[in-house]
Amino acid sequence: MSVKESPVKEIPVEGITYDQIKIEKIPATPAYIPRDARLIPAENRAVVINPGYTCMPLGAMLAVLGVRRAIPFVQGAQGCTTYVRYTFCRIFKEPAAIATASFHEDAAVFGGRRNVVEGIRNLVVRYWPEVIGVVTTCSSEIIGDDMVSFLKMARKRLRDEIGAEKEEAVAIVLINTPSFAGSHVEGYNRAARAFLETLATRRTRPNKKINIIPGLVYPGDIREIKHLLQEMEIVGTVLFDIADTLDAPLHPPQSLPYYPPGGTTLEEIREMANAAATFALQPEAGGAGARFLERRFGLPAVVGPMPVGVAATDAFVQALARFTGRGVPQSLLDERGRLVDAMADTFHHTMMKRVAVFGDPDTALGLTRFVCELGMTPVAVAAGTPTRTFGRAAQAIFAEYQHLFLDQPKIFNGGDLFEFEEYLKTLKRLDLIIGHSKGKDIAGELDVPLVRAGFPVYDRFGYQKKPIVGYRGAELLLYDIVNAILDYRYPDDRTQQL
Repeated sequence: MSVKESPVKEIPVEGITYDQIKIEKIPATPAYIPRDARLIPAENRAVVINPGYTCMPLGAMLAVLGVRRAIPFVQGAQGCTTYVRYTFCRIFKEPAAIATASFHEDAAVFGGRRNVVEGIRNLVVRYWPEVIGVVTTCSSEIIGDDMVSFLKMARKRLRDEIGAEKEEAVAIVLINTPSFAGSHVEGYNRAARAFLETLATRRTRPNKKINIIPGLVYPGDIREIKHLLQEMEIVGTVLFDIADTLDAPLHPPQSLPYYPPGGTTLEEIREMANAAATFALQPEAGGAGARFLERRFGLPAVVGPMPVGVAATDAFVQALARFTGRGVPQSLLDERGRLVDAMADTFHHTMMKRVAVFGDPDTALGLTRFVCELGMTPVAVAAGTPTRTFGRAAQAIFAEYQHLFLDQPKIFNGGDLFEFEEYLKTLKRLDLIIGHSKGKDIAGELDVPLVRAGFPVYDRFGYQKKPIVGYRGAELLLYDIVNAILDYRYPDDRTQQL
C-alpha cells in the first residue's frame, strides 16, 4: 500500500531561518473602500467601535485617589480593579492602591454582602486608611446590592473588633457608579457629589476660602490652578488633589503602610461647606458637587468653562477676583501677555488651519475655543460622552467665531471614534487632530499630526506633568500645536521664515 507524499515539507535538522518564514503582508483590498453609510452612525449599530470613553467606576476611583490617605474599595470583580490600576499606571507612571471585594460566581448570584463586610474589615486593619471610597460596579448594581445596609454591617464589624473610636476615625463614602448609566466623566461627577454630601454636612464658621473641583485633569493642571490662586493670594481647597498622590516624589517610605504625600485632607473636605464659593472647572465632571453646596448652603457655584486659552482663563481669574475681592496681580498680566505674544508670533502658522477636536465634553469645548482664538478652523468636534448641553455650547463658540467658517462644523455629541474617523475621511483637507491617545491610529490613517490633550494620554512620557489650563498651560499647548504643524506641513524651502 503506497502512501502519498505529504505536501508539508519536513523541517531540516539545522532549523529554519527568520528570512525563510517571513511572509510579506498582502493588503485585503488595493485601496480604501467607503463603508456602508447606514452603518457609520453609532446609533445604527449594535456595537461600539473605538469608544471615546471608559467606565464610570474609573472616574470615581481617580477622584478617591486625590484624597489624603484614601483607598478606593471596588464592590465588584477583580478585573474591574486590575484594569483601572493598569490604566492609571500607564497614564501617571505611578502605583495606585485600589482594593476590591473580589466578586466571584457566588457573590454574583447571592449578593455581595459578605464580600464588602470582610473586605472593608481587612482593608482597615491592614492599611488603616482615613477615607474609604466604596465604588460600585455593574455586577453589584445589577443584582441590587443594598450597599447602605452592607456598610452599616461593615461598621458594626469594625466596632466590635477595633472599638468605636478607631471605627469612627475612618470615613466611608459610597459612590454608586453603574457603568451602563454613564462614563468615567459621570463617575467623577458622582464622586464629587458623594464626598460633599457625606462629609461637608455643616456650615458652621464661614471663611473666605475658595473651593476648586478641577475635574478630569492632570497633576500639572492642578499645580497650575494652585499657581493662579497663589499669585492672587487666595486660599483655596482643591477637591481630589492628585498633584502629589499621582505624581509623588520618590523617597524611601518613612512608615508602613505607605501613602503618597498630598491629597485633599478629610478636614479640608468637611470645611468646604464654609467656603465663599465653589468653582467646578468642568461642568460635567464635578459640577454636581458645586451645585450640591449651592443648594444646601447657598454657596455660589461657578460651573465652567474649563480655563483653557485666553478668554476662558480670563473668566476664571475675573470670577476669583470678584468673589474674593483680590486684584489681578501684574505677574498674571505678564503671563497673559506672554501667551498673547506667542499667539501673535505664530498666527501665520495656525491661521485657517483645519483642525478636528475630540475628547471628554468639557475638555473638547475648552480646546475648541482655544483653537478658534488661534484663528484655526474646527471642522469637527466630538464629545466621547454625550451630554445635554454639549451641542448648544459648541454652537455658541462657532457663532462667536463665525468669521472663521465657510462650512458648518460637524458636532458629535457622543457616538464613537469610528464614526468620527469616517467623517474625517470624507473631508478634502485636514491639517491637525487634537485629542487624547485613542486618536493615534486615526491620525496615522489620515496622515495628519495628533496633538495629545485631555484624558487619557498614555503613549507619551511626562504628559501628566504638563498643564493645558491657565495662561502658561495654553502657551505650552500652543507650542505643541505649532511644532506639530511645522513637523508635518512646513515647506523645506521656507525654513528661513521660522
